[in-house]
Amino acid sequence: MEGGRGGKRWRFATPNLAVAAAGERSIQRYLLQLHACLDEHGPRPVIPLSHGDPSSSACFRTAPEAEEAVAAAVRSGDYNGYSSPATSLPARRAVAEYLSCDLPYKLCTDDIFLTSGGTQAIEIVMSVFGQPGANILLPKPGYPKHEAHAVFHRMEVRLYDLVPERGWEINVEAVEALADENTVAIVITNPNNPCGNVYTYEHLSKIADTASKLGLLVIADEVYGHLVYGSTPFVPMGVFGETVPVLTLGAISKRWVVPGWRFGWIAICDPKGILKETKVVDSLRSFRNLTTGPATFIQGAIPHIMKNTNDEFFRKTLELLKETAEICFGEIKEIKCITCPQKPEGSFFMMVKLDISQLSDICDDIDFCSKLVKEESVVLLPGRALGMENWLRITFALDPPRLKQGLERVKSFCRRHQSHANMLNISASAKVEPHFGMSKS
Repeated sequence: MEGGRGGKRWRFATPNLAVAAAGERSIQRYLLQLHACLDEHGPRPVIPLSHGDPSSSACFRTAPEAEEAVAAAVRSGDYNGYSSPATSLPARRAVAEYLSCDLPYKLCTDDIFLTSGGTQAIEIVMSVFGQPGANILLPKPGYPKHEAHAVFHRMEVRLYDLVPERGWEINVEAVEALADENTVAIVITNPNNPCGNVYTYEHLSKIADTASKLGLLVIADEVYGHLVYGSTPFVPMGVFGETVPVLTLGAISKRWVVPGWRFGWIAICDPKGILKETKVVDSLRSFRNLTTGPATFIQGAIPHIMKNTNDEFFRKTLELLKETAEICFGEIKEIKCITCPQKPEGSFFMMVKLDISQLSDICDDIDFCSKLVKEESVVLLPGRALGMENWLRITFALDPPRLKQGLERVKSFCRRHQSHANMLNISASAKVEPHFGMSKS
């Protein structure tokens, strides 16, 4: 590439196409574009209904036992150095015991790899399986970082649908049709981001049987594990480890409301030892040795956090999420151009369908979100960021008054942009049951 003084040719100037392709899958890219539309000098505060960080609301503050454990670890002076077996072993043991409470078998410390949050867990797993010619099955809609890291490692991504009419269940028949001899794994997210659904035991069992039949590993993203407040209980995918080998990705970020503490894990839920026989465990260990892990003082605090956090903290968090989910679902029902196929039962997101035909000057979900943030200072995530054109993801993990205020602004925006024909028909027609067909993207 020519450039610079004297037309010198710089040999490092060829762009990395894999990085560019992965970056296109980033939620952050869309959020930066939306924030560029904000009127920084506007009279109203910004209300973020787009991000997955409840800690910005005081009502979602983490447990005092967790804060005390971290402070004690820092004050002890024992965790100022690099991570070592002496610091990581108690943390790994604590995670193994925590996860084993919900499994029909016991995990040991060798089954646990500590990571710097859930994102690094995704990165490590995709790095280990990312080989030329391999493909991986990912959900649509899904969490974009799964796809970004798969693409970065040059894996072919094959998307299977989550079906809104069936409570966002996995289309298992489509999974079978997508897989071939080069498919290495299927990723499932439960409780689900971005849809807010929770899979039943029966549905997970069917997924396990299908994966076993196809010879696939199941990568279970359970970062939102136990954040359930509906009628369906949380069942870890590791329960089916006797049927199919499972790698569980988890973190304390959501249940303890501390995404900034960056502590996560990869758990090998494989009582038959298939992943050890196939050298997957060796590959995970080798790659893990190339990277850094969680901060040592967080590792030092983890045994106390997991042992001593009062159940009352978890109960109050779930009660608050149930309240805000009800608020969000109820308010959305009053907006004519937005429909939600299912009330959320887990995580703190919902996916809603945007009916562009009812709006006069909005062309798609990105245009909707861009104009909304400019006019109302409310940030929603366009469905395009998740592979779903003309859908929106809404976060309801805010304090109830601010959530209501944000949704009132969305209502006002939608009324202001209603098409003339729709306004004439509103008084004469009832809201019909919507069809949630998947948009092509």
